[in-house]
Amino acid sequence: MDRAALKQRLKELLVEGLRLDEVRPGDIRDSEPIFGEGLGLDSIDALELAVIVEEAFDVSIPDEEVGKVAFASIDALADFVLANQPAGRA
Repeated sequence: MDRAALKQRLKELLVEGLRLDEVRPGDIRDSEPIFGEGLGLDSIDALELAVIVEEAFDVSIPDEEVGKVAFASIDALADFVLANQPAGRA
């Protein structure tokens, strides 16, 4: 999966998985913060999103510090997934 397709899929998973009824994937900017002032998500959403991303892309978010970096934005999350996905997974 190329980076653009991955970012689109991440946005779809975010909206669907967290049931963000007021948000469409196209509304999410790649560099916008996912939490706090960005989409207004909280720590419970972070846990849910971590599980969604781990299951969808076979990656591991081992701790809060890694999560903070990975969930900084869609761009950061795409970089994390691409860097941590098992070889041959696309």
